[in-house]
Amino acid sequence: MELLRAHLSRVRIPEPTNRVYKNECCISFETPRSEGGLFVDLSSFLAFGKEYVMWNYEKTGNPVYLHIRQRKKPVSEDRPLKKPTLLAIGVEGGFDGQEPEYEETYNIIILPDYISLPFPSVELPEKVRFAVDAILLAEGAERKQQLAAWTAEKKKTSAYALDLPQINNGVIIPPSGWKCCKCDKTDNLWLNLTDGMILCGRSNWDGTGGNNHAIEHYLEKNYPLAVKLGTITADLEAADVFSYPEDDSVEDPLLAQHLAFFGIDFSSLQKTEMTTAERELDQNTNFDWNRIQESGKDMVLLFGPGYTGLANLGNSCYMASIMQVVFSAHSFISRYYREHSLKAAFDLAPADPTLDLNTQLTKLGHGLLSGKYSIPAVEVDVKGNCSDDTLNVKQEGISPRMFKSVIAASHPEFSSMRQQDALEFFLHFLDQVEQANAGRSDYDPSRCFKFFIEERLECPSGKVAYNKRADYILSLNIPLHEAINKEQLDAFNKLKNDKMLEGQEIEEIVRPRVPLEACLATFSAPEEVHGFYSTALKGKTTAIKTAGLTTFPDYLVLHMRKFVMEEGWVPKKLDVYIDVPDVIDITNMRSKGLQSGEELLPDTAAAETSETTIFNANEDIVSKLVDMGFNSLHCKKAAINTSNAGVEEAMTWLLSHMDDPDINDPISNESLDADFSSVDESSVATLISFGFQEHVARKALKISGGNIEKATDWIFTHPEETDPVPTEATSSTPMAVDPGVPDGSGRYKLMAIVSHMGTSTHCGHYVAHVLKDGRWAIFNDRKVAVSLNPPKDMGYLYFFERISS
Repeated sequence: MELLRAHLSRVRIPEPTNRVYKNECCISFETPRSEGGLFVDLSSFLAFGKEYVMWNYEKTGNPVYLHIRQRKKPVSEDRPLKKPTLLAIGVEGGFDGQEPEYEETYNIIILPDYISLPFPSVELPEKVRFAVDAILLAEGAERKQQLAAWTAEKKKTSAYALDLPQINNGVIIPPSGWKCCKCDKTDNLWLNLTDGMILCGRSNWDGTGGNNHAIEHYLEKNYPLAVKLGTITADLEAADVFSYPEDDSVEDPLLAQHLAFFGIDFSSLQKTEMTTAERELDQNTNFDWNRIQESGKDMVLLFGPGYTGLANLGNSCYMASIMQVVFSAHSFISRYYREHSLKAAFDLAPADPTLDLNTQLTKLGHGLLSGKYSIPAVEVDVKGNCSDDTLNVKQEGISPRMFKSVIAASHPEFSSMRQQDALEFFLHFLDQVEQANAGRSDYDPSRCFKFFIEERLECPSGKVAYNKRADYILSLNIPLHEAINKEQLDAFNKLKNDKMLEGQEIEEIVRPRVPLEACLATFSAPEEVHGFYSTALKGKTTAIKTAGLTTFPDYLVLHMRKFVMEEGWVPKKLDVYIDVPDVIDITNMRSKGLQSGEELLPDTAAAETSETTIFNANEDIVSKLVDMGFNSLHCKKAAINTSNAGVEEAMTWLLSHMDDPDINDPISNESLDADFSSVDESSVATLISFGFQEHVARKALKISGGNIEKATDWIFTHPEETDPVPTEATSSTPMAVDPGVPDGSGRYKLMAIVSHMGTSTHCGHYVAHVLKDGRWAIFNDRKVAVSLNPPKDMGYLYFFERISS
């Protein structure tokens, strides 16, 4: 006790603004439930496992710690399973993780001799008691940063509800017997609250849903709100109201009034349809994951180094699947595991290692690859017996909360608990790794995925232009017309149509089967580029674009574009199989660069052409929009902001900007410059990293609605927007090397697949399959097992490793 009093100056009482860590070691995955418990530094409020707390003492000299230990309580054999009623994890009404209960004990520890004093105790100095009480009462920083729950956001009140126009056209809606006004659909029907039209909903990717008549009606009439018939009951708050301009389910506080306008007595109606949220919950719990998850099979579970599962933090499977693949790449294994110890990472870390990406990646690498946490989850019942079922179902795994907090710090979407696109996360992750290793390219493991793409544009004059950009993935279109099972598809479609006429459902679905070679061919195939400004012809023309790679990466990542937009901007997922071989050769995709006899297009300063391109609206586009009844000034702004791309593009911009506060302001260079600056800064940074100028990147993103891929295409089709960049006339050698980026053979073997099941990349589930130790393994969150039949034809992302020559 005297020794403790001698160290009181090193003890702090945490303030409400202090970050308190008490659930996980900052440099390992030890927790209070680990064998040695957890030690909380009473000065920095960082937590350390028993193996690592001395490192902190040696680095900081802080001697006083709160030791927290948790022991699992026996589990009752008759603990009931609850059916979820809310799309959530770890919250009331959500998916029940069936977490066991723990009892907690505390002690005050004084290093370096591990002198232990019990807590609570009246004999402890008051400052220590206050400090410990504040720590125990504080919300743990880990939980603040990464709540282990995800819930759908509360619906917002629609901006169109309070002054919604309703047309007195004599329409009275009957209490039943509804049918779409434009087809025979009698389910998934939506009542437009402006004119009383009953129309069917959107078509889903799997053929279910409606025929898009409700969305088409909105695009034609611009009437904003619709309510789903069959969801209207006496509980109006549960009714499904959708706002087309806001593109979301919304609250309509005047719904009773809006329904009464069409003679609807909601108090007597019964619920006959699921709401959008209920359907989402149903899809999340009832999707047929069999192929991707290999469920229904007696799977051999895997444990040990390299086979550590990642706990789902609340729709974080997109992150788990990517990180399992990334830490199967040799450069990441070397950088963050074999050649970098936890001790070295901690010594190099700043005062708070939880905020340092390299430290947290080293922690994650050691957690995944050491095998220390890849052990069966043992559950003890009230009689003290181990549950064999638990041993055969899951492993302890690790919860990457600190890593997720660091990697998502600069990205608001990845900071949320919503499901995200695994591809977007992969690119964001590599960007952050590159920044964290800036100035040391030889130390940057993200380089193993990096390569350069060269695009060649030839205008009718015969002259050419070359553009080069860096990338980490090859994004491939899927040419359905190249399917190798066309006869079976024709027979299936005929049978499907016959069954539909008879009111029957077809049992077995036949999907198009497209070879990967055909997808790769779409990347290099010649493509017409309309509206290309030729500096040789001094005007816009149609150019021919081809593309190739100037370098081949150590790991080639192929992204299959399964999500496309149909007419009316209706999203659709292609239900298709891709025939992917175990070995591919892309040698023929190497760019040859400027060839002998080719002449480059002359350079022209951007100022000579950009003024008219940016600030003059196409009068043909403007007049057509004016004929539709739109304001002339608004039409000019729409044309300018879409770079005169066309009537459809201008109308899309106009419909989404009608309520802009400056929509009636006069057009000026300053206002347009300001408009082009209001784009996502991370997207701007991504385009700048490709080598594009900032002002060009901002304009391209504004025109393309923030879509990086479309923005990139726009830049390449508008070279007049960029300042002249000399093209290397000597780059004709096929093995031109870019500094800091690996290159080599074009032969690759398939080493990993990230698969997705769901209606969009922002819902559903991601699973990784990785080829390890000569066999395929499935990584499904915490479950790691031998893969008996990896879904090679169902991948969303394919990872190939170079075959050494």
